[in-house]
Amino acid sequence: MQTFEQIMSDLKARRFKPVYFLMGEEPYFIDAITDYIEKNLLKEDEKAFNQSVVYGADVDLGQMINMARRFPMMAEYNLVIVKEAQNIKGLDGGEEGVNPFALYVENPAKSTVLVINYKGKKLDSRRKLAKLIDKEQVLFDSKPLYDNQVGRWITEYLRNQSITIEPNAAEIMAAHMGTQLSAIVMELDKLKVAVGNGGKITSADIERNVGISKEFNVFELQNALGARDMYRSALIAKHMGAMPKHSIIPDIAVLYGFFTKIMILHSMSGSSPAEQAAALKVNPYFMKDYQTAARSYSLRQCAQIISILREYDAYSKGIDAPPVDDADLLNEMIFRILTC
Repeated sequence: MQTFEQIMSDLKARRFKPVYFLMGEEPYFIDAITDYIEKNLLKEDEKAFNQSVVYGADVDLGQMINMARRFPMMAEYNLVIVKEAQNIKGLDGGEEGVNPFALYVENPAKSTVLVINYKGKKLDSRRKLAKLIDKEQVLFDSKPLYDNQVGRWITEYLRNQSITIEPNAAEIMAAHMGTQLSAIVMELDKLKVAVGNGGKITSADIERNVGISKEFNVFELQNALGARDMYRSALIAKHMGAMPKHSIIPDIAVLYGFFTKIMILHSMSGSSPAEQAAALKVNPYFMKDYQTAARSYSLRQCAQIISILREYDAYSKGIDAPPVDDADLLNEMIFRILTC
């Protein structure tokens, strides 16, 4: 199965396949591949007669295949894009017997590029159809990024557009925006305009253009906790809790990852900083913060903190929850971490 980078490299080199089956839970990569093909396969004056964009709720399997079998008119390609294709009955080959789509994949129209968006679902990789598409055409599984991958993804996304970003700025974005890549890209596009081509994005740029404070965010909170700085930890928690629509749930997730990494670091005495960074899957730029935290908290204390975070995660979701809001929960949780 090809990666997003491999597919985009081939598309930019105009190495097109007759069928692209784009499936999975992360819509950003599916949309990015589809948008590139839609914008670049045909010239503008060729699109009127040679480009069809349809939705799965509006076509059946036979109609989709008939569109794919059409010959292009005064163009090299016929482009058919099927969005929300998970709504087409029988497309997944789930029923026994002959599957018309599988027959098409085996013998597609060479002058057609058929792009199928199958969001939120996946073909069964054990069945014949998935194996056939993967072998003969392009089968892509769009998987969500893990929390610890988002910062690196932001850095790479901007690097490909000739823009750099400070490591702490990338982590601030990742910590506050989660793994929803489409939402992250919208904010990054604002920052690209602000700093210009070849520019460098700083935490100050993020504060001005995105509204995430460079001083009062969960990334700064974890560093203050790591240094056992009670005053600064309380100050940051107070400002974060006062932010409109603030939720403690993402904060708990970030801190859980932070203290889990400190536990791992305790098991790596004698290792080099580079080895430690690789094991923790963090940018070496941040290792000093983890090393400071490892000196501040013993392995036993880290285990206690993980237990505290789990307790407050349950509270934040209404399980055995005391009658307090998220801001009070955050302040109380920070106090318990610092005094464990």
